[in-house]
Amino acid sequence: MRGPVASGDKSTICRLRAQLARAQARIEELQASAETDFLLGILNRRGFERELVRSLSFIKRYQASGALIVLDVDRLKPINDAFGHAAGDEVLKKIVAAISDQVRASDVVGRLGGDEFAVLLWNLSEIDARAKAAALEDAIDRLTFVFRDSRVSAGASAGVAILTAHSDIDRVLDEADRAMYVRKAQRRHES
Repeated sequence: MRGPVASGDKSTICRLRAQLARAQARIEELQASAETDFLLGILNRRGFERELVRSLSFIKRYQASGALIVLDVDRLKPINDAFGHAAGDEVLKKIVAAISDQVRASDVVGRLGGDEFAVLLWNLSEIDARAKAAALEDAIDRLTFVFRDSRVSAGASAGVAILTAHSDIDRVLDEADRAMYVRKAQRRHES
């Protein structure tokens, strides 16, 4: 049987615990940065998909409701080409601010890549989800930007998928994405 811990052993244990705590904090920091879009401060695709999987599990277990909206920014490439990527970054930041102003704190906003965003909404009907998608399009459509004395706008097209107890991540992302492309085609014909 071991005797009392020597004072040297206690200091070693304290030092190791402190190192472990710092390492764990660093791991959490790295995990958060791996799931965050560094430019926009929202979840990136990896982080958003993690939240979507978690949400789908919750919906299945508790028969909750939700919706996924996928938004594709219109005319970002011409803005980048004409005014540079810094201008495009400014457009993306304003779009994220507009989206964030339209959603609740419990909703989740993420960047799926490039000029495509997703919003995970809780506890609303299909009618409400489609109304929210229209409100997001409208908020983004109303944004204007001035670059080199030129006034430009971007706009966005939104697609909706309703989340049910039978949904899976690939199917809902595909459904929302297909609905977004249908909406994008409608908007082109409306212009």
